Amino acid sequence: MTIGVFFGSRNPEHDISIITGQLIISGLKALGHLVAPVYLDKQGAWLVGSELGEMKYFTAESDSVNIKEKFAQYYLDLEKSRGQVVLRKKGMLGKEIIIDLAFPAFHGANGEDGAFQGMMEMLNVPYVGCGVAASAVAMDKILTKSFYKAHKIPTTEFIHFTRLDWNADKEKLIAEITKKLKWPMFVKPPLLGSSIGITKVDDEKQLEFAIEVAIHYGNTVLVEEGVKNLKDITCAVIGHAEVTASLLQQSVYSKELLSYEDKYYEGAQTGKSTKSAVIPAELDEKTTQEIREMSVKIFKLLGCSGIARFDFLLNEKTGKYFANEINPLPGTLYHHLWEKSGVELPNLLERLIGFAKQAHDDKNRYQATFQSDILKLAGSAKLKIKKDGE
Repeated sequence: MTIGVFFGSRNPEHDISIITGQLIISGLKALGHLVAPVYLDKQGAWLVGSELGEMKYFTAESDSVNIKEKFAQYYLDLEKSRGQVVLRKKGMLGKEIIIDLAFPAFHGANGEDGAFQGMMEMLNVPYVGCGVAASAVAMDKILTKSFYKAHKIPTTEFIHFTRLDWNADKEKLIAEITKKLKWPMFVKPPLLGSSIGITKVDDEKQLEFAIEVAIHYGNTVLVEEGVKNLKDITCAVIGHAEVTASLLQQSVYSKELLSYEDKYYEGAQTGKSTKSAVIPAELDEKTTQEIREMSVKIFKLLGCSGIARFDFLLNEKTGKYFANEINPLPGTLYHHLWEKSGVELPNLLERLIGFAKQAHDDKNRYQATFQSDILKLAGSAKLKIKKDGE
């Protein structure tokens, strides 16, 4: 079996995806798997080559700029891609690469949001991680909040609107926001992760500026009410038919929100710093158990599979917690949290591959076609479908 690791793509989290991709590639190779690294560059070109499993091609500026010239571009062979991903090198006698199972390492749009998963479903190829619907809802913070509300899962108060709404009447929207929500507030582009474009605001002037920033990243904006006396708590979950919750992680940061720099430069998201990532979280046993159980509940309700990460905001004084964001493909698989939870990276990778096969087998158990005579009636009076030339 050849496992294709797909990473990169056209989104602001492109570089984080490269890091996750490299971790997965090296881990799979260490386990003895045949691995095909597939890199989607920032313009959408598909590049394939074993050397793309080496970080050095992405760290040197000269290499990253000219990477398209160093590696061959491939295209998806739709005729042969049935139950497998068949990539063909451009040219008359282009080399063919056959992938039996896809391991996406995308973060953000055009990969983690259900787009790639939908393509694998169309091709009937097994893939690691959440399916189309769960990925799409989890990657859209507005849909996530609406999902919480529908299932009576505690979450912070929020308002959302479109670019058109904002341009039509800014003053009306600001008045509505300040009437419904309490300060401080957080303004977010709902389709991004890694804290990109998120701003904490304490007054109307900051609010207007933060909304302008968020609109730069998409057509919709989410404004949430902040949580005081905050503890930022994370739980990861893996599984398919049976699921397992990790220990809880508490993210510690000096600024007013967990920024991109905190997550990756300071190591809160990668576990590189024990100061910024406390595992297990400093919570009482009752709260710890409730958050872990809530994470499993959300995983099942949303129809997740493989792996997902759940963030919670806890008011330390009141003990009340709020479900926040869902990440259907956590950066670096949150392997540091799983290691602390007793699941080493090799075992995590093998389990994720196993879950992918289970999910694929489950889907293929059901009837995918339906025998019908409807087309024979296409010209009948009941259907009134015109024939060619009529």
